[in-house]
Amino acid sequence: MKSWFKSSYSSGEGGECLEVAVTAQTVLIRDSKDTTRPGLTVGRADWVRFVRYVTDAS
Repeated sequence: MKSWFKSSYSSGEGGECLEVAVTAQTVLIRDSKDTTRPGLTVGRADWVRFVRYVTDAS
């Protein structure tokens, strides 16, 4: 069973939020407003590079 979570920066007001679930090899990403739609699956190393890029760009 996957454990989905949202960022602690997400508010409960709706808006554009993503949920993430981490497995041994991958990170799964989905739209929190419509969890029935297909999500994205990326490798853990790619997710780390993405988060670093976004953090550095801020």
